[in-house]
Amino acid sequence: MIISYFGDGKGKTTAALGLALRAAGHGKKAKIIQFIKGDWESGEELAVKKIPGLELEKYGLGFIGFGCDRHPLRDHRRAAQRGLLAAKQAINSQKYFVVILDEIFGAIEARVITKKQVLDLLKNKPSQVSLVLTGRKKIKEIIARCDLVSEIKKIKHPFDRGIKAIKGLDY
Repeated sequence: MIISYFGDGKGKTTAALGLALRAAGHGKKAKIIQFIKGDWESGEELAVKKIPGLELEKYGLGFIGFGCDRHPLRDHRRAAQRGLLAAKQAINSQKYFVVILDEIFGAIEARVITKKQVLDLLKNKPSQVSLVLTGRKKIKEIIARCDLVSEIKKIKHPFDRGIKAIKGLDY
């Protein structure tokens, strides 16, 4: 299966992590590869370390182009390309039941990886490995290749009222 969670609402990563948790519950391995997300420690990182069969690796340097960026674009690109290579290796190893590419759409939108690179990844994916893609932006060519697509739509969000991310709820 190729699964996508996209949209401007909160819960895309949470849904993907729920699938990883479900896989682990059945004794299957899952690999989570995060793009964009920076060096801050998240609750999912802490939890994954405690659950056999789950692995999480970060290949992001934080947000790109929001005025709070601490790294040049070439460094973001280098990190994302390392993440893409890790994704290919994880998928082709056939060691994992599911591989999650968290914020892969954001990496495409930020131009640190290309749409073609992701389409090639989908085309060459072994049939016994499920792949989950997340991010805000809907990328039609990729969505067309997915077996399951869910759009997560924002209705209301505390950030719009100036409320910052809350540890344990947002990260």
